[in-house]
Amino acid sequence: MVIVWSINAKNEFKEIYRYILKDSYQNAIKVRRGIITAVLSLPEQPEKHRLDKYKKNNDGTWRAFEIYHYRISYRVKQNEIRIVRLRHTSRSPLAY
Repeated sequence: MVIVWSINAKNEFKEIYRYILKDSYQNAIKVRRGIITAVLSLPEQPEKHRLDKYKKNNDGTWRAFEIYHYRISYRVKQNEIRIVRLRHTSRSPLAY
């Protein structure tokens, strides 16, 4: 199973890294590694995280998890896992 990042998710990930980097190089690296490790582990068990409660009409393929106060939303398809969105948990979720 392949992991695909949406353009928005890539940009959000870069923003998160740059924002943390302003205060701490070590924390920026720690958060980046943690997120990457968590995402890379998804193909082993794609449905291990809860259904995404913010996805309207979720057909069971939309899931989400939190790490370091960041929420990662993803969709499990037949041959891929698509990382859709990253946001800080203090920010209001977008309906999608």
